Amino acid sequence: MDNRRFDMKGIDMAWCPGCGNFNILNILKKALTELKIEPVELVLVSGIGQAAKIPHYLKTNLFNGLHGRSLPVATAIKAANPNLTVIAESGDGCMYGEGGNHFIHTIRRNPDITNIVHNNMVYGLTKGQASPTSQIGFHTPVQVNGVVLEPFNPLTVAIAFEASFVARCFAGDTEKTVDIVKQAIIHKGYALVDILQPCVSFNKVNTFQWFKEHIYYLDASYDPRDKIRAFDTAGEKEKLPLGIIYQSQDKKTFEENLVAYKDNKTPLYKREPLRSLKELMQSYRD
Repeated sequence: MDNRRFDMKGIDMAWCPGCGNFNILNILKKALTELKIEPVELVLVSGIGQAAKIPHYLKTNLFNGLHGRSLPVATAIKAANPNLTVIAESGDGCMYGEGGNHFIHTIRRNPDITNIVHNNMVYGLTKGQASPTSQIGFHTPVQVNGVVLEPFNPLTVAIAFEASFVARCFAGDTEKTVDIVKQAIIHKGYALVDILQPCVSFNKVNTFQWFKEHIYYLDASYDPRDKIRAFDTAGEKEKLPLGIIYQSQDKKTFEENLVAYKDNKTPLYKREPLRSLKELMQSYRD
């Protein structure tokens, strides 16, 4: 299958030359194509930011919402039509900062969605202030004396809250990142894919070269089902581990726990309104 079926014609892409978002866009197209997912079967949900523009650049269904609010929308879309492939994606500021509360409670609910986060350790759209994942000492026009807060670690938080799939990738490695994204989409349940990517305009520290020197891939002996080891691995700081950090199939999905689907698997959007709702609506017309 040709991934050009996701291409949008004649669009003006707002990213800086060399931005890691370009490769993440290509990675997503390639993963969706290899999984033979049709545009009509897919919904992309995002918030605000440069990363959140990705749904604008793919020919598919999309919902572009408020800053940090993509995950509850994605959860609702999947609940209304479990047959859809639903991907929520935005940057580290949108997902872990403004969306931090939704991030935690989406993990708890375990909807069958994929959560892709472009982690460039800076706010790019608003011109370079520190994000939740910025490292200690990182200087910005706002944090002029350097960041003093401990960076938010989405992997350890996700594992602590029993996320059923937790992975980290690097935008500069197309082949391995495509494979991990595919596994995340196939996974039944909430799947977090934290993608490390440089911001070439506003982060001169965490560059492509910096990432290459500070990442490593988990080897074949690593068992992502071992939660204790996964938590320790996710907390490593000197070298950042890449791969599927943790995976579990023990939890039911949000949709499976909904009473609405207990005896009737028909998607909600296809059902007739309840009689009481019809009666209520009629009462306002009378």
